[in-house]
Amino acid sequence: MKSKRLVALLIKESLQIIRDPSAILIAVILPLILLFLMGYAVSLDAKHIPLGIFPKSNTKEAHELVTSFVGSPFFDTSIQYDKQKLIQSLQDGHLKGVMEVSGNFGKNNTYAIQLLIDATEPNTGGLIQNYASKIIQKWAVQEGIMPSTGISVIPRYWFNPPLSSRYFLLPGSIAVIMTLIGTLLTALVIAREWERGTMEALMATPASMMEIILGKLIPYFCLGMGSMVLCFGVAYFWYEIPFEGSIWILFLLSAFYLFPSLSIGLLISTVAKNQFVAAQVSIVAGYLPAFLLSGFLFEINNMPYWLQIFTHIIPARYFVESLQTIFLVGDIPSIFIKDMVCMFLVGLFFFLLVVKKSKKGLE
Repeated sequence: MKSKRLVALLIKESLQIIRDPSAILIAVILPLILLFLMGYAVSLDAKHIPLGIFPKSNTKEAHELVTSFVGSPFFDTSIQYDKQKLIQSLQDGHLKGVMEVSGNFGKNNTYAIQLLIDATEPNTGGLIQNYASKIIQKWAVQEGIMPSTGISVIPRYWFNPPLSSRYFLLPGSIAVIMTLIGTLLTALVIAREWERGTMEALMATPASMMEIILGKLIPYFCLGMGSMVLCFGVAYFWYEIPFEGSIWILFLLSAFYLFPSLSIGLLISTVAKNQFVAAQVSIVAGYLPAFLLSGFLFEINNMPYWLQIFTHIIPARYFVESLQTIFLVGDIPSIFIKDMVCMFLVGLFFFLLVVKKSKKGLE
């Protein structure tokens, strides 16, 4: 392998990237769109939940309880004295919950409350129950119904004090975005060369197959690192996601992740020499596993055991874990070293497949 030929290939590929508007679109515009969608449209938090209240009691205690719900930021309450109308609104989907305060509420030490919850969306249903329980418990302590002394539990939330899902989702979304850039962009661009016939012209040169592979890999590696810097800047400065680790460790983790991501893209482009086929395979083999099976959105421990085993060959699993750790916790070498070793081994496996499948010929 000669350095002059490799440098010439790198310059040729870099100029091709600059002249190709689709590459800039995928590397710059698409990450910004996805980050804004992930930051504003995707949220596991629930606020302003529509809740109907049916107060059958006119006691002071019932009035104070209803006031506590009305003043909560978690609920948009509507008070209705016709229970059937509330039930109908719950069935129609206009309300997510209905709370009925019994007629003898506050009399003879009786405090009966019925909470009907729309559980078609289990996550929201569980949040309604938790929010309502906390409001009722706080009201009971203030009214002296429950003892405020005795065992006192004071929770302290580490790593994510505001309990914001955005702190959890945005670092993971960077891994999904870099998967798109590394896998989809690489597969599409090389498949385009096969379609246009320029790959055959490249193979007619004295450059070896290893030089051609590295000439394709390195420019997109640099492009991916640039996209990572863009994503980090948006997450840190725009969304104000805390960053507790080292920026150099972040660069190192990103470099290790781009190796398997780009290798998968090269493998796809080697097997599928058509842009449409390469795009479909990239979505199925790259984007969907990174989105669904990396722990970015769904807990891996909650998946079936056989699927948990399968996630070990998905490089995004390790990158998501490292990103969430370096953003919210800090530099934890035991986690980073394990994840980098796993990403390197997965990348080496796919890179060797690329080398085996790539032959300097048209067959």
